[in-house]
Order: sequence, then C-alpha cells, then structure tokens
Amino acid sequence: MGNMDTECPSSRVAIPPPQPFLKSLKYSLKETFFPDDPLRQFKNQPASKRLVLGLQYFFPIFKWGPQYTIKFLKSDIIAGITIASLAIPQGISYAKLANLPPILGLYSSFIPPLIYAMMGSSRDLAVGTVAVGSLLMASMLGREVNPKENPELFLHLAFTATFFAGFFQASLGLFRLGFIVDFLSHAAIVGFMGGAATVVCLQQLKAILGLQHFTHDADVVSVMRSVFTQTHQWRWESTVLGCCFISFLMVTRYFSKRQARLFWVSAMAPLTSVILGSLLVYFTHADKHGVQVIGELKKGLNPVSVRDLVFVSPYMTTAIKTGLITGVIALAEGIAVGRSFAMFKNYHIDGNKEMIAFGTMNMLGSFTSCYLTTGPFSRSAVNYNAGCKTAASNIVMAIAVMLTLLFLTPLFHYTPLVVLASIIVSAMLGLIDYEAAIHLWKIDKFDFLVCISAYMGVVFGSVEIGLVIAVVISVLRVLLFVARPRTFVLGNIPNSGVYRNVEQYPNANHVPGILILEIDAPIYFANASYLRERILRWIDEEEDKIKATGKTSLLYVIIDMTAVGNIDASGISMLEEVKKIIDRRGLQLVLVNPGSEVMKKLHKAKFIEEIGHKWIYLTVEEAVGACNFMLHTYKPNHTKDESEGWNNV
Repeated sequence: MGNMDTECPSSRVAIPPPQPFLKSLKYSLKETFFPDDPLRQFKNQPASKRLVLGLQYFFPIFKWGPQYTIKFLKSDIIAGITIASLAIPQGISYAKLANLPPILGLYSSFIPPLIYAMMGSSRDLAVGTVAVGSLLMASMLGREVNPKENPELFLHLAFTATFFAGFFQASLGLFRLGFIVDFLSHAAIVGFMGGAATVVCLQQLKAILGLQHFTHDADVVSVMRSVFTQTHQWRWESTVLGCCFISFLMVTRYFSKRQARLFWVSAMAPLTSVILGSLLVYFTHADKHGVQVIGELKKGLNPVSVRDLVFVSPYMTTAIKTGLITGVIALAEGIAVGRSFAMFKNYHIDGNKEMIAFGTMNMLGSFTSCYLTTGPFSRSAVNYNAGCKTAASNIVMAIAVMLTLLFLTPLFHYTPLVVLASIIVSAMLGLIDYEAAIHLWKIDKFDFLVCISAYMGVVFGSVEIGLVIAVVISVLRVLLFVARPRTFVLGNIPNSGVYRNVEQYPNANHVPGILILEIDAPIYFANASYLRERILRWIDEEEDKIKATGKTSLLYVIIDMTAVGNIDASGISMLEEVKKIIDRRGLQLVLVNPGSEVMKKLHKAKFIEEIGHKWIYLTVEEAVGACNFMLHTYKPNHTKDESEGWNNV
C-alpha cells in the first residue's frame, strides 16, 4: 500500500531489551508469590535487626507489645470480657452443632485465641468456633462414623480434621498460595453462607421442638420430613421456650443495631439467656418434663489430645478431606472479616500471615482438645464495637474462659438445649444476607446466579454439594472471562483525538475505510481461536455495512492492544493467521501499543518483521492519522480481487 516512512513519521513502539531467563523467572515468581514484597523491610539491615524484624513478622505481638499502654489495656479488658460473655454460650452451642461434647466449645475458646493474639495481624478479630465449620465437620465426619454409636472415634477424627485444616492453612501462608482462596468469589460466599445458615437453623428444630430422634441429613426435604412425621412427639414446653428466647435475642440485636453504643446489650444477651434458662429449668424442674439440658460439664483445662489423632486408613482420608474443605471455608471467613474491620480502622492485615496464624492455632489446638476455629463475624463485630485496641482482647477472653473452665462449668448443668438452639438460630439469621443477594441482582445477574446456585445447592443438596457448586461456578466464570474476552469497535469522539467503544459512546464516529478494534484481555491458547473468529466476524460485519451503504471500501484493520498484557505462542499463531486472511482480502493489519511482554514475544517470533514495524503505532490517533494519510495520498492497490480473497478464507 505504499511506502510511508518519510511521508508520515511516527513514534515507534519500542522493543524492550532482552532479559536473562533467570531474571525474568525471578520477576515472575516474585509477582506471583510476593506481590506485597514482604522482604523489603529486611533490605540493608544488620543481622540483629533482621532477627528482630523476623520475630515481629511471625509474631506481631513483639511489634505492638512494647508500645502497649494502660489506656489500651482498659479498652481491651472491656472488649475481652464482653466477647467472653458471647463466646462461652456460643462455644457450647456450636460444639453441640458439631456433634461434639459441649466442653470442647470452651476448650476451643481458650488455647486458639492465645495463639492468635501472638501471631495474628488483626486488632479486631475475635477467635472462636463457627457454626458453618461446625456443621461441615458434623456432616462430613458423620458419613464415616456415627457420633452416637462411636463418640470417641468421632471426637478423635474431629481433632485429626482440625490438625489437617491447620496444616493446610499454614502451608498456604508459608508458600504464599493465599490467592487460591480467592477462587471463592464474594457471590459464592454470600450464597454458601446463607444456605449453610438456613440449614443450621433447620437443624435446631430438633431442640426447639424437643425431638429425641432426628435425621442426620442436612437438606431441607429430609429435615421437613423428619419434623412432620414426628408431630406427635413435639414438646410444647421446648417450643415456647425456644420462641421466647429467639424473640429476646432478636430484639436485643435490633436495639444494638439501632444504637451502636448499646452493642453490649446484644453481646450479653446469649449469656443472659443461658442464665435465665438455667434458673428456669432448675426452679421448675423442667428437665423432668421433657426439656433437655446439657448435663454435666467436666471441670479443668484442656487435656492433651496429640495421641488421639487418627493417622490410619480408612479414617485418615476422611479427616484430610474434611480438614481441607473446612480449612478453606474458615480461611475465607476469617480473612474477609479481618480485612473488613481493618478497612474501618485504616490499617492493613497480611493475608498470608493470617493464614499462618490460623493454621498454627488450629494445629496446636488439635493437640489440646480443640476443634476448628477462625474469626467469626458476630464475635469480631462485638469486639470492634466494644472498643478493642489490640489483639490482647483475645487474651482477656481466653483468661475469662479459663476461669470458667476451672470454676464455673457446673453452673451450666441445667442449661436447656433449646436455649443453645435459640442462640444458634439468632446468630445464623444474621448470615442470611438477602440484601447482598438483591444487590448482586441489580449489579450482575451472573453473580446472582452464582449466589443462588450455591444457596440452593446447600439447602436442597448438602453443604458439600453447595460448596462444590459455588467453587465450580466461580471457576467457570473465571474461565469464561479468559476464554471469551471482550472485543470492541472503537470510534472517534467528536472534536477530539480520543477513540472509545461505540456501544458506550453512541456519538463516536466511525472512520471511513478503517475498522478499529480493541482486545480487552491477554491473548492465550484458551481464547486465541475465539479471538480469531471474532475479529474476522467484525470485519465481515463492517464490509456488509459498507456494501449496504455504498461508502468507502474497507482498507485498514487497526487492533488496539493496549489492554493485552501478555501473549503466548497460540496467540502469536492467531495473529499470523489473521494477518494472512486479511492480506488475502487486500486489507492491511495495523497494531496499536502492544505492551513490553507482547512486543518482546512478537519480535522473537519475527511477527514484527512480517507485519513491518511501520504498521505498529503508539496510539490509535496516530494509527488512524497514518492510515488516512495513505488513503488520501495513494490509490489502493488490491493485488487480489475480493472473490478470490473470499475463496481462500
């Protein structure tokens, strides 16, 4: 189409200088595993300083401890006592939900918070057991071992699953693989948590209705069948108590939400319910009239359980699978909660350090009769509203739980199970975030589909099925983004040199004789075929429009590659094919602003020589100017007629 090197000078897109392979590999690994550059603080430091920094990195208590003040202590004591009042009844309730001895809920609120206080980077996270993790553990382990027929083996498997959950969490943090957890999208987590909360609430119908026998399945159909086939066994005493305590807990939560300074009302409500319920049962002898109670809780601190871990087949496989799944869910919840409160107080938490902290506390917890713990939202919200200043509030909570274990456990003997069920229901209703689902529907229908699919999978299938659906749909969406990237036709914004998507800007003008396309993603083997077909379809559609209107024939195809961050061998082959097809049609391919990685690979593949460096421009405006210059200066020279070009495509 003529030589334009002298007639239309332009700034050339530079080819970056070649880099040694090891240097490129080092850079890629650093960006993949160390995007936050955690080793930056160790540079140019003496060995003694590096040792101190290393201790502070893995044990943040050595960083904030020397700066601790009496003012901080007062705030942390108030916060710690407040969350202890919530942690004690919740811990007992969630242990029952996991089909474990209730005392394990207190054990798990003693050792893990102490470990997190030393290793965690969040000031606001309050550590303890969670309902979803408890339900998952009960469901997955219950398929292998019946907790009623063999409670000792079930207990040992729970310790083993907790150990593997911690090992998996710590490994993700140490090897900087935290991005794996990001494959659980926000929409998937909202749906999964909502579904799990619904299932947990349905499971509490056993205690609220006073039923002795109940289905081990978690889906709504099985639960409803179990409930309505035993109507003759419903106990009105338990039902009335349950409804009263649920109403009480929900009312206190309502007032706490309306007035932030009344946060303590909601925080103290579960413990108040336990005290009132216990007194009611004790003085009315309701336990002899069908109201089930906790019974005896063993006094004393956590017994060592390291010898109880099960590392033999076939139970070890079940423990590993349970540990992996519950570990991921616990990580996703704990890190999300920690980041939320860190954002409110304008500080940063390191996700990988949090994983190491969670993993360590779960591994050591499994050695001391604890089961899965993380940072639950309800407890952390109370900690935040109570004015905690550091992670020392977890230490205060642990001390309060320790005193309870040593002296107060006999007082829980008459605590009715229906009160524990009410505490669980009131906590779970807060996890059914229907407002978030409505928000997803308004913003992104596909995200809403992910959310509702995860919810339905949990409610009508099982917790594991819902989790699998959530992960699969989330990964599928990632693959769709990669395999089907967006491409746009660009037009000129009037009275400017700016070119934008004509769908977003309807007033943008098409440039006669030139088709301008933009590719909005890296070009890989997964999307190369699609991009080839889509580019050719854009050309076909443009030529059809030209034939219908009788305007200037199409001569140039400009591809804006500003958003193409990388390209692989399949992508380069695709560009070579597109160029050949365009050449056969008598058109000219023009590239705009390929990035450094793209230019480097195009140069090595000799594609730049093939297309000619003169057809690669820095900006769309410059490329359009050059093409217009050629259109008005030289008469188009079609070496092949259109029909021959079509036959060769």
